[in-house]
Amino acid sequence: MLVPKGTYVRIRTHILKPGERSEHVPEDTQSVPLKCWIKGWLLEEAELYEPADIETATGRRVRGTVKEVRPPYRHHFGDYVDELMLSRKTILQEMWGEDDE
Repeated sequence: MLVPKGTYVRIRTHILKPGERSEHVPEDTQSVPLKCWIKGWLLEEAELYEPADIETATGRRVRGTVKEVRPPYRHHFGDYVDELMLSRKTILQEMWGEDDE
């Protein structure tokens, strides 16, 4: 899949090779590379799963393997909690003296 220049992507790059890892980390950790995933905009068109250069939101230029096109945000603030909504209602009632509806 050819990805156009300027497309927002996520790349993977290796920070340290196995032989470059600290001697203070466990042996099984030392035997694998330290990887990093970075999001940014392609500087030239590139193939998915092939090396490419990107520019990050802070202006850094980084080279890595294109892993994802237009990556979504996957973080969230947890599951719905009944007690938090009850707390919200209580706080609003105490602040304004009525329901928040």
